Amino acid sequence: MSSSSSRERVGLLLGFIGMAIFGGTLPATRLAVAEIDPIALTAVRTAIAGLCSLALLLVLRRPLPRRALWPQLVLVMLCVAILFPLLMAEGMQRVDASHGGVVLGVLPIATALVAVAITHERPRPLFWVAAVAGAALVIAFALRGGGGTLSAGDLFLFASVAVAAIGYAFSGRLTTEMPGWEVISWVLVIALPFALPAALLTMPADPLHISLRPWLGLLYVALFSQWIGFFAWNAGMAMGGIARVSQVQLLQPFVTFVLAALFNGETITLPVVLFAAAVVATVAISARTRGRKPVVPEPRAALVLTRAPE
Repeated sequence: MSSSSSRERVGLLLGFIGMAIFGGTLPATRLAVAEIDPIALTAVRTAIAGLCSLALLLVLRRPLPRRALWPQLVLVMLCVAILFPLLMAEGMQRVDASHGGVVLGVLPIATALVAVAITHERPRPLFWVAAVAGAALVIAFALRGGGGTLSAGDLFLFASVAVAAIGYAFSGRLTTEMPGWEVISWVLVIALPFALPAALLTMPADPLHISLRPWLGLLYVALFSQWIGFFAWNAGMAMGGIARVSQVQLLQPFVTFVLAALFNGETITLPVVLFAAAVVATVAISARTRGRKPVVPEPRAALVLTRAPE
């Protein structure tokens, strides 16, 4: 086996690990919000991940990002470290994790749409057809679950998709300037002045009354979903290629289904699986019909424009 082939295989494995970690975000959030307020959950998860990021950056003696990059880092921080986890947690208080897995399945297309807007790509017509079809499928799924109307949980999840798409697209742009792990680490460090006071103010007066499962859910989203998952995902794309490894993400809704059934006791119905499969198909089509930017430097371990972590 050639060294390049071996490197690609390791990259695919790391990409799969990262995808599986992100697939656990909704079930873990669902566990946490059972006893922890979404605002407190968002603040604490960001504070924990931010402190870990700060320690890593200090140990490795990484220099501060260039001043010109800070506006983009702040924008990504607002979207990825604050608004997305907060809106997602609000949604998970109201709908099942498996339901959320279908709705968030359209996130890669939403991210691609933002990327097209900020990079001036010219996608093929089939890309737009797939994007509209994916959005229509998710809206139809939400209307079906809400008896003809969009529930509050769906509205929170749709909002989380919008802000995450913006955050991930600008994250991808920043990876032309620094490695992907540094992007997410600096984003979380920038969030610390907001997250630490918010965590102290919003945590329950008696945390001991919170049972073990919500605490485990919180620790999962703080350490894995918000931080470690990006390391495996970014390294996988750097080794195996962004285009190839990003296709692994198509399995994420189904990983969420399995974990929701195991840890949340949810029943995964056939319509949920069929809707998810249809959304995945539109994501696959859109990924293959994206336009190319004329001249752009190769990203370094990018936070891929067709993904989300959650």
